[in-house]
Amino acid sequence: MSKPLSTVTSRFIPIPIENIDTDQIIPARFLKATTKEGFGKNLFRDWRYENDDETNPKADFPLNQAQYRGEILVAGKNFGCGSSREHAAWSIQDYGFRVVVSSFFADIFKNNALNNGVLPVQVSDGFLQKIFALGADSELTVDLARQTISIISTGESESFDINSYKKTCLLNGYDDIDFLLSIKPEIETFETERG
Repeated sequence: MSKPLSTVTSRFIPIPIENIDTDQIIPARFLKATTKEGFGKNLFRDWRYENDDETNPKADFPLNQAQYRGEILVAGKNFGCGSSREHAAWSIQDYGFRVVVSSFFADIFKNNALNNGVLPVQVSDGFLQKIFALGADSELTVDLARQTISIISTGESESFDINSYKKTCLLNGYDDIDFLLSIKPEIETFETERG
């Protein structure tokens, strides 16, 4: 089980770049591990450090700027394109993000995120630009139950879509097995009645 996700109110880290692919999210050279832990330290590795040197962070990259922090990552259109590596979702989750906001997600990344406790929130291009225009201390609220994302300072809000099964899983912190275990009594009743 992962941590249930219902409402997240947080500052956010903006990366206003379009077409961020999974190799930029987590470079291929870090895909050797088979467990989910430890990937966060290499999130956006090539964009964060000069010459792959952790002692030499790039000052202009948002993850390296102290004014940006929070549980929400806001990225440009077509986030998570490229190869289907699940490690991209693992690295985002392990870094501490609960939500990723963009105006479009690659389908495979979107499903991998949902399967790993990260909520991809797709907004309109216009709403995304309003978020990018906010100051570093601004906060967003993502309400999964109501399927809304709101800008705290202005009260502006937009709704987003999510598969009802994945919504249930996120709200309860379930993976697919946890969900089946949660409905075990109903399954047993069905088997008994059919038997």
